[in-house]
Amino acid sequence: MTDTPIRTERLGPILEVTMARPKANAIDLATSRIMGEVFREFRDDPDLRVAIITGAGEKFFSAGWDLKAAAGGDAVDGDYGVGGFGGMQELRGLNKPIIAAVNGIACGGGLEIALSADMVLAADHATFALPEIRSGTVADSASIRLPKRIPYHIAMELLLTGRWFDAEEAHRWGLVNRIVPAKNLMDEARELAEHLASGPPLVYAAIKEIVREAEDMKFQDALNRITRSQFPTVEALYRSEDQKEGARAFAEKRDPVWKGK
Repeated sequence: MTDTPIRTERLGPILEVTMARPKANAIDLATSRIMGEVFREFRDDPDLRVAIITGAGEKFFSAGWDLKAAAGGDAVDGDYGVGGFGGMQELRGLNKPIIAAVNGIACGGGLEIALSADMVLAADHATFALPEIRSGTVADSASIRLPKRIPYHIAMELLLTGRWFDAEEAHRWGLVNRIVPAKNLMDEARELAEHLASGPPLVYAAIKEIVREAEDMKFQDALNRITRSQFPTVEALYRSEDQKEGARAFAEKRDPVWKGK
């Protein structure tokens, strides 16, 4: 797509999604609905295995919720679309890897979008904040996710003060996988995506479902569900040609050929 605030490009099994709403790649209700459709199509397309989400330009990944649109009538509790705000965080069955390539400022909902990805690469000049408290609202998704990702007291400091922090601090707390020179960010993201795209998609799906569903389960309960194939993705994996192919490839000392079935 080239005529919408969300640009997409297919690179074989990789889908690149670029937020492109000058000046800050902020997201209004209409843009969020487009993002939901984009990620639903990504989820449902068997030829796509990995997605990268980034922002247009060099200054902003995304400023998050469009406060100007809100002032103009967009309701904060309005229709964000099939995947919730930003298209990912409430989309059911999104069992494919997503990489966030944070190319600049990621604040508010922009940071929440990055938190919705499975891996995060940050440009060396990227900065982050959850400034919702200053506009009299709550960073709802971040309030749920952040204390589970980083130390509680640090998460609460970021949520309660809205202060800015840089890529180095984000990396120190484990919010980003690695920091990359800005000029190399997309090359590194694509290299990582290509590595993932060459892997076993059914295993990725099982990993994502297990991690998501087991988050609030006791260890033994989650393990029992896995061993009894009570996760749909695990059952599909155990019945698949790919699992047989993995065993054959190991025995034959060759690289497996994954078909996703």
